[in-house]
Amino acid sequence: MSEVTGQGNTILMDEAAVERAIIRISHEIIERNKGLENVTLIGIQRRGVSIAKKIRDYLESIENAKVPMGILDITFYRDDLSRLAAHPVVNGTHIPFDVNDSKIILVDDVLYTGRTIRSAIDNIFDMGRPSCIQLVELIDRGHRQLPFKADYVGKNVPTSEKESIEVQFEDVDGVTQVMLIKEGI
Repeated sequence: MSEVTGQGNTILMDEAAVERAIIRISHEIIERNKGLENVTLIGIQRRGVSIAKKIRDYLESIENAKVPMGILDITFYRDDLSRLAAHPVVNGTHIPFDVNDSKIILVDDVLYTGRTIRSAIDNIFDMGRPSCIQLVELIDRGHRQLPFKADYVGKNVPTSEKESIEVQFEDVDGVTQVMLIKEGI
């Protein structure tokens, strides 16, 4: 499903395609972990939280079991913090469970350079030592600067450096879709 908008940008995934990807990822998580024992979810602020909530709802529905979920803000763990605004927006971290020995499913929207994931893992290890961390990304667009690979991917989208990916969710943006943005258009 690709639809070019009036600005020359492309809708890569509409709401139905996003839902199908999240449902598939949910089933893959259950299969890989042989159920949900000791599985926890952590969504990276902002849109990783939206994805994590949807995954949690599907996991709980499929397995009829509760899945602990946390929210992670990596703002102060970023390696480019000094380049951000003088007063960066902090959305808050809330991890209502012990990360020690848990199987953490870390959820984000777009995997690009890998720097967000490095920051998130640093943050998690400051809280304790999980038995493992598995990575969910709705979109993998390539161009890695650090050696990270997602365990679960909604869609691989090869991009150029002059393109970007914009993930939107109803609860944050008023619409659910994934767009390929052509810079300079």
